[in-house]
Amino acid sequence: MAQTIASFDAGHGDTVHDVQLDYYGRRLATASSDRCVKVFDIVGDQVSHVADLLGHEGPVWQVAWGHPKFGNLIASASFDHRVIIWKEGPDGSWSQAYCSAAHTASVNALSFAPHELGLALAAASSDGSISVLTHTPESGWHTEKIEGAHPLGALGVSWAPAVPRGSLTSGKAPGPPVRRFVSGGADNLVKVWFFNDAGRRWEQEPHVLSGHSDWVRDVAWAPNLGLPLNTIASGSQDGTVMIWNEKPDGQWQAQLLHDFQAPVWRISWSVTGGLLSVSDAKASVSVWKQSDGKWQQVVE
Repeated sequence: MAQTIASFDAGHGDTVHDVQLDYYGRRLATASSDRCVKVFDIVGDQVSHVADLLGHEGPVWQVAWGHPKFGNLIASASFDHRVIIWKEGPDGSWSQAYCSAAHTASVNALSFAPHELGLALAAASSDGSISVLTHTPESGWHTEKIEGAHPLGALGVSWAPAVPRGSLTSGKAPGPPVRRFVSGGADNLVKVWFFNDAGRRWEQEPHVLSGHSDWVRDVAWAPNLGLPLNTIASGSQDGTVMIWNEKPDGQWQAQLLHDFQAPVWRISWSVTGGLLSVSDAKASVSVWKQSDGKWQQVVE
């Protein structure tokens, strides 16, 4: 049985779509249809309001915290076609550090890259494209756009671990950081992307992950801690969660985790990749763990 540590009224004027803890689990950001992002401090079971981040002109679907090595950053994705990067100043006040208007339709999901890749994030939009925003101290923010990534709309995005798989057990010095991410869309497909260093552009890998019969609403790439494995989870409108394991030849093997008999909204891995949480349209959250090759529910 899961234990509730704290419960509080976030003070939003409409539906709350996303809640995210920061790297240390000491701060909380919320996103709502009231167009507001709220920031809270957490101390034990006490939650205190810090700031309201106002700037979006439509519902805010998702928020994400940047790695603390880049300062206190929050990214927000909205129906207003924009991604806003918010930064906390030395005096504790929050302001817009950057606003991306690269998309022509709702921005549905976003994900910061592993810190080993620098300050970067990917955003998935209903216009069918995925944008990759990168920042350098010399040139500021730069946007690369993958047009037609999911022609019917891109709905989810998640980065691969930067540590090459198998680096912990190979006995060799680790190779360069991995630049890959996974996306899901309204074409019912899961796609994997990599950065082509020679061409200096993002490209789709040849193996498309097909197994869902309806929109893929969320994807999550599991941490691998340098172990010789790559695992992706995908949650769909068809009610299923699929687990995809990459084989040595680059193809992906699918395994059904569970059919929830209701649309799956969000999925998320634990820090070590051993547990997977799933939220669905029945307003339930469950936690799953693999044992002897089978996935079993451990918490509801």
